[in-house]
Order: sequence, then structure tokens, then C-alpha cells
Amino acid sequence: MKGNSLYINRELSWLEFNERVLEEAFDKTNPLLERFKFLAISASNLDEFFMVRVAGLMEQTYAGRTKKDIAGLTPEEQLCMISERAHEMMQKQYSCLIRSLLPSVNKKGILTKKTSSLTGEQKEYVKHFFNNYLFPVLTPMAIDSSRPFPFLANKSVNIIVSLNEDNFAVVQVPSGIKRLLKLPGEGTEFVLIDDIIKDNINKLFEGYKVKSTAEFRITRNSDLEIEEDDSHDLLEEIEESIKHRKWGDPVRLEVEDDISNSAFEYLKEKLSLKDRDIYRVNGFTDLTVCFLLAGIEGFDELKDKPLPPVAVKAFKDRDMFEVIREGDVLVHHPYESFDCVVDFVTKAANDEKVLAIKQTLYRVSGNSPIIGALIKAAENGKQVTVLVELKARFDEENNITWARLLEKAGCHVVYGLVGLKTHCKICMVVRNEEEGIVRYVHLGTGNYNDKTARLYTDLGLFTAKESFGADVSALFNVLTGYSKNNRYTKLAVAPTGLRSMFLENIANETRNAKSGIPAVIKAKLNSLVDEKIINALYDASNAGVKIELVVRGICCLRPGIKGVSENIKVTSIVGRFLEHSRMYYFENGGEPKVYLASADWMPRNLDRRVETAFPIESPNIKEKVISALELTLSDTVKARHMQSDGSYKKADLRGKEKISAQREFYEKAIEDNK
Repeated sequence: MKGNSLYINRELSWLEFNERVLEEAFDKTNPLLERFKFLAISASNLDEFFMVRVAGLMEQTYAGRTKKDIAGLTPEEQLCMISERAHEMMQKQYSCLIRSLLPSVNKKGILTKKTSSLTGEQKEYVKHFFNNYLFPVLTPMAIDSSRPFPFLANKSVNIIVSLNEDNFAVVQVPSGIKRLLKLPGEGTEFVLIDDIIKDNINKLFEGYKVKSTAEFRITRNSDLEIEEDDSHDLLEEIEESIKHRKWGDPVRLEVEDDISNSAFEYLKEKLSLKDRDIYRVNGFTDLTVCFLLAGIEGFDELKDKPLPPVAVKAFKDRDMFEVIREGDVLVHHPYESFDCVVDFVTKAANDEKVLAIKQTLYRVSGNSPIIGALIKAAENGKQVTVLVELKARFDEENNITWARLLEKAGCHVVYGLVGLKTHCKICMVVRNEEEGIVRYVHLGTGNYNDKTARLYTDLGLFTAKESFGADVSALFNVLTGYSKNNRYTKLAVAPTGLRSMFLENIANETRNAKSGIPAVIKAKLNSLVDEKIINALYDASNAGVKIELVVRGICCLRPGIKGVSENIKVTSIVGRFLEHSRMYYFENGGEPKVYLASADWMPRNLDRRVETAFPIESPNIKEKVISALELTLSDTVKARHMQSDGSYKKADLRGKEKISAQREFYEKAIEDNK
């Protein structure tokens, strides 16, 4: 194999990842309601994929661009292949819902009923609900020469109504009302409000005959275009761009399978979409409604058993700063509680010896205790500096709100660097102690988000080492001031030195292998896209370096190709928790180098973001990280192994022990923190 055939297109690789998420919805070893959750996640993922990735490719085709990607495909070729694969995927999603999940959940006493099958009492209840709750909210939008086709919000569910004389109208299903209405009675029965609206549609069009109705849903281009160089105020520029997000160009149309031909052609014309951009569905329009079914009260036996995070023993009944000063502390979320990270900021906010707190924020929760602690710190007279990344996709509005609150409280808020997203996860507390100023640092692989920290696997390091504190101080000077410091003692920082650090370590393993020295690379990351990194790994494989990778999502590298990548194995794990931590291991001639990082091996992480990788130096913590990598690689329950063609196969369990890495990590957390 030569040239482009050595690489996999990133969009098709992402679709393969979403297929693995969808497989969890089919997997009968998962609790039934959790399977609904995985189906909803696969649908939500696909929405974002169209809103950003497909939208970008469509823009390129409209502009006449024909530049080929890493796999040698033009934007138009990619769109054709994506359409074919996405159509297959959506057929699988609805097959999973109609043939597997709904029949299974019905047997457990949870029914989603058609309005035609309601009891007399239920019909009266639904009639009352429509007249008193739905009817006042609904707005029939006629379409004629004086009333053009309405602007319909991104991802909204709508009903196209065919009236006599071939007129059309649109009714939007209100987004502020839950789409599943629980029916009265002893059982657990629901009806879609969409069906209630369609049953009563004549009441909205008195004097007209309704010939037919059909649901449809538009997905729009939602990637913000921000002219940072020309903007005098980045916050205002992003706020203005967010307003336009709802009204981006259509990139996908989902329609009910039994839509009339006239209504189908009408929508296709009005939205200027091709046949390949239209998806017929047979079931719930917008499968994210399955989140509601996954979250219904009761039925605990149909859900995952709770795995409450374990309190970190090292900090129990002791002063955090004293513990960190004695030695580095590693925490593994969500198995170990994120509360220790919140406590780190909260205690600093109220500690008389603390002079300053500096922190980066990329994504935080809607009611963030971290934000509350930073505000309290400012009110207590601490010097508080917060870099809030306003360009965190789909969190822009939330981050703008937090930025303004922090500013009002007296925090010094920075919005990031022009042309770069600040994605590193760092928090520094500056404390005045008897021996002088001590800098306490937290470095992580995941966001300072207490909600996602219960769902994402991430690692964080607390340290009071002066070398780390000096590097973090220097980095904040770059982020907040005019410093151009590119020299760090411990940290590798993108976009200036992170790529070279990774390439140097890969090259070192390659040299060692050629010299007959045992050479090994192990890494766990979210995505592998960067061509230079991939080529370096191919060279290392050819030299005899043993390479084992855990890549949760996109992987453009092809493993197992003779003479190219036969020494590379790629595994993906999709389980109860979203694998998010980044770990990198290089054998280094028997003196292993181990790094944790905020960055994946993608061009955007290495060249267009501020990212950090930090070495693990404490022997016992280094051993913990290496053990975590080994355990992840040993998974036989949720692991899928990548094939050379880009497909994935589950582990062959014949003669092997069943090992679920996530379950093992939780049990280990309990044991370690007794």
C-alpha cells in the first residue's frame, strides 16, 4: 500500500466511532434503559457531526474547493461517502428502536402508545392537555405568496401540513414541553405530544381540509465564523455569531417515511437540499427523545447500578496544601471523586495565606462550584485570574455568562489568544508560607466540570514542585500578557513545543529499536489524525517498535499493514464512562517517560491550541499511570480492535478472562482509598 491508501478519512473514521456507540444500544448485556441512552447519544453525536463536519465540507464544495484530505478524497467525494454511511447508520438506529428496544421495554411495563390505542380516561386526559397546554402555544404558519416558508430553528421538530388546493403550512412542536406525556393510570405509559398535535391539527386550520401531515427536522450549519483579527471585542463578536447559529444553512433533512410526495418535493425545494441530504425515518423524529425514556423514574433494575465516586484517601481529614507539599497526588475520575478538585479551589478561596489563584476554564457546568469558589476568592481579596475560553464549541454562550459574572466579582478575566483556543487544564494557587511563596498546581486531562467529571474518565495531578509552578507561572504570563516564553523546564506546550516533544520521543524509540534496544510506545487518546505523527509511528513500527494505542474515536492510521504498521495495534473502548484521559508512554531504553496531556494527536491540538503535556516523575505515580495503561489495554469486554480497513471487531473471548477495565478501575479506587 502506498500514499493515501495508508490513511483513513477522518469523517468516515468518526462514523465508525459512532457505530461503536450504537452497538452499545444493541448490546443486551447492558441494562435496558441504558441502551436507550446509548441510542440517544449516537443520535446526538450524529447531529453535531452534521452541524459541524458535514457543514464544513458542504461549504467547501459550494466554494469550488477540490483539495484532497489525508486519504486522498475531495470534499465532494467525502460527502458522497458520508451520505451512504450515515443513511446506513440511521436505518440501524431506527431498527434498534422499533425492533429491539421498544418491544423489550413494553414487556417491562413501559409503553409508548399511539393515540388510537388510548383508553377512554386517557383520551379525556390528552384532550384536556391539548386544549389547555398545547393549543395556546402552537402557531400554525401558513405558506403562500404573502407568507414565505418560515425560518425554522436548528434541530426543531416540525409538522408540515398539506391542505386542500395543495397549500402547505408548518406547525412547530414546542421545544419547551417534554415530548413524552405520561398518561394517567397505574402503569407507566406515554404518548408523544407530536401525535397529540397531529390528531388535533384540524383545530388549527378551521375551514380547511387537512389532507395529510408529516414530521420533519432540519439540521443546520452551526459552526461559528469568528473574525478574531478584525474584532475589537471578541466577546461581542461571539455573541453576535451565536445569534446566527440557529439560522445556518440546512445540511440535513429528516422526514417521516410516509410523507406525501408533494410535501417531500416541496421541502426539498425550499431547503435547497439534494436527495443524499434527506433521511427518511420510521419512528420518533429526533432520537434524542430516548434520553427521556432512559431517565424515567423507578425501574432501577433496568439501569446501571450506581457507582458513587470514592473520596480520595490522601486528603481525608488533612490539610490539602500540606498533603500536596509532602508529595504529588494523582486522582482518577470518575472513580475517585472530583470533589478534591473543587475543594482545592474552595479552600484556596478561604485561606488567609493564599495570595492568588490562576485558572483556565474551557467547559464548566451550569451551576459550577468552581466558578462560585473563584468569585468567593475575589470577594475575599485574592488576586484571581481566569482564562475563559469563549470559543469552546457549543459552550460559548455558557462561558460568556460565566465570564461576565467573574468580571463583576472582581476577577481578572482573559478570553484567550487570537487564533488559538486555550484547551489546557491548569489551576495554580499561590500561597505565602513561612519559608516563602509556594505554588500549588493542578494539571489535568479533562475540564473543570463537576458534572462531566462523573461521566468522563480523566486524570489529574496535584503538585507543589517548584519546577512545575515556575512553568505554570510562565505559561499564564503568555496567556495573559505579552510574554513570548517558549522555554519550559517540565511542561511541553502547544503550539510551540508539544509536537516536537512527541516526535522526538517517537524518534528516540525508533533509534533504539534499530540499535537492538527494546522499544515500546503505548498511548491512550481520543483521536489520532495528525499525518506527521502517523508517519513517525509507521517509521517506528518498521524499525521494530512495539506500539499499542487506545484511540477512543477517530483514527486515521491503519494498523497491521505488512511492511508499514504490522507492529501497531489499535483498540477502542466504548463503555459506561466516556474514555477521555490522554496518557503517553515511551520505553526510553528501560527508563520510561510517561506524560499526561490535555491534547490528542490532531493538528488542531498540536498547532492551533494552547495545550499542555506534563511528565509524571514520582516513581509510585508513574507506576500507577503505567498500570492504568496496561489495564485499559487488557480490556476484553468493551474493547474493539481496529482492522486495517478501518472496521472494528470485538475481542475474541475464547479462552480469555472477562476483563472490564472500567469496572476494575472502580474496584481499585475503592481498595486504594479504604
